[in-house]
Amino acid sequence: MHPFRSHTCADLNLSHAGHSVRLSGWVHRVRDHGGILFIDLRDHYGVTQVLADPDSPAFADVEKVRSEWCIRIDGEVKAREAHLVNPKLPTGAIEVFIRELEVLGAAGELPLLVFGDQEYPEETRLRYRYLDLRREKLQRNMALRSDVVASMRRRMWDRGFREYQTPIITASSPEGARDFLVPSRLHPGRFYALPQAPQQFKQLIMVAGFDRYFQIAPCFRDEDPRSDRAPTDFYQLDMEMSFVGQQDVFDMIGPVIRGVFEEFGNGRRVDADWPQIPFRDAMLKYGTDKPDLRNPIEMQDVSGHFRGGGFAIFARLLEQDGTEIRAIPAPGGGSRKFCDRMNAFAQKEGLPGMGYIFWREGADGADRAEAAGPLAKNIGPERTEAIRRQLGLGAGDAAFFLGGRAADFGAVAGRARDVIGAELGLTDTDRFAFAWIVDFPMYEADAETGRVDFSHNPFSMPQGGLEALSGDPLKVLGHQYDLCCNGFEILSGAIRNHRPEIMFRAFGLAGYDADEVRGRFGGLLGAMYHGAPPHGGCAAGIDRIVMLLADEANIREVIMFPMNQRAEDAMMGAPSVPANEQLRELGLRVIEP
Repeated sequence: MHPFRSHTCADLNLSHAGHSVRLSGWVHRVRDHGGILFIDLRDHYGVTQVLADPDSPAFADVEKVRSEWCIRIDGEVKAREAHLVNPKLPTGAIEVFIRELEVLGAAGELPLLVFGDQEYPEETRLRYRYLDLRREKLQRNMALRSDVVASMRRRMWDRGFREYQTPIITASSPEGARDFLVPSRLHPGRFYALPQAPQQFKQLIMVAGFDRYFQIAPCFRDEDPRSDRAPTDFYQLDMEMSFVGQQDVFDMIGPVIRGVFEEFGNGRRVDADWPQIPFRDAMLKYGTDKPDLRNPIEMQDVSGHFRGGGFAIFARLLEQDGTEIRAIPAPGGGSRKFCDRMNAFAQKEGLPGMGYIFWREGADGADRAEAAGPLAKNIGPERTEAIRRQLGLGAGDAAFFLGGRAADFGAVAGRARDVIGAELGLTDTDRFAFAWIVDFPMYEADAETGRVDFSHNPFSMPQGGLEALSGDPLKVLGHQYDLCCNGFEILSGAIRNHRPEIMFRAFGLAGYDADEVRGRFGGLLGAMYHGAPPHGGCAAGIDRIVMLLADEANIREVIMFPMNQRAEDAMMGAPSVPANEQLRELGLRVIEP
């Protein structure tokens, strides 16, 4: 017999009754029922009930074991009596009578329990992650992650792609976040960088003629943590194709992503129709470039109904350039109680509040619903009726209003839309709704300094090519695109710039002179002078996709060993203080803050 097990803790059933078996695993819990000791023995595959009565030669050993001890048992499989069968367990029709027990690894006092659903502080969970990972939910999440990655690989190979590996130690590159720098021992005073993405290398792979590349790529970014973003490193399905346009990329990667969600979505509907929404429209209708389309609410510009009207705050606001009044329809939200609750939400978000109108059944029926609320009294029945008709609302509905410059209130409006959809039951939580966001601006201006910089991937091809870069940079659109799902960005990509004259001009508008472009991107730039093909691609965030499939709200629930919210590894003690010998060898000195 194998020294540790003849079966896993998920294998045994009635067909094994009477067999001698060997199992190894962890003591999930111990129960004493009238002098008979029961152990739920757990391994990665499942749970088997094993037991010993006082007549068992192993009874004294069984009395000593505690939760999370790692043990091996030998015993005989027996069928449970009919009334004792546990239908919730695959092994629930049998149990194993212990003849012999060996302790493989004893456990001390546990800082957190594996059995049960107790909640523990995140710091405790991450410090003792090896225990946390034994819990059923995390075992399930990590298996899901592994299966998703395997499925992605198979699907990419099936579509004619090959996997190639790109360097982990490289040069610094502007990808929209801070680099992690690595000091060079052989070249004192100079630094490598961990790649924020394999961006330049995958473009060089296209120039080298490989046509279709993909990689399950680690990426490293020194970012502020969020619930849907890891602060140090993450993995993405990275791909690139030659001789393609934007729609070609959509047609290739769309079935891969859809197939993964259909395979692992646990029966939830996966939308087949993925609309392509221009960035400008997304910001107007949803207040975000990653809208949750499970929520049918679309915001609208209603400035015309307030211009010169009786509500002085909005009327004066609209006299300023670049301002607007936006309405958030709320079908079914036509009660003062709900309106007051949403007004309180806006105040918690840092705004003075939200104006609102709600409609009640009027004397003339639903078509002449009666408007109520402070705003309605100020602007009068004609304007409120015009607003109602524009928004397609009726009795029992409401609308909320925010005004000013969209950049100042758009994000709050987007969050309010999400809250309204959820509270009124409008958001269909049993589906995955996708949308391509397209036509991103190439550049943005710093609100304080006015300095123009890239707003997205700097290596993208501007729509209109070189000619488009001769005017106002803030009006230039890129061949850039994101894929969002249920309110999360899960993929980002672009058709790449493959012409050196466009690269010089594009970086010049962002403040990079020609010498700096040559110095920082010499490898990619040089390749463009040697027959670079038109190419494009994208990268899909594996961590975020698994988070959605696992129905988790925090990305750390689907990462094996995540950092905490301060970008620290509480278990391994990173970041750590280097030894003086290490610093001397690298020619570095640490200046304390």
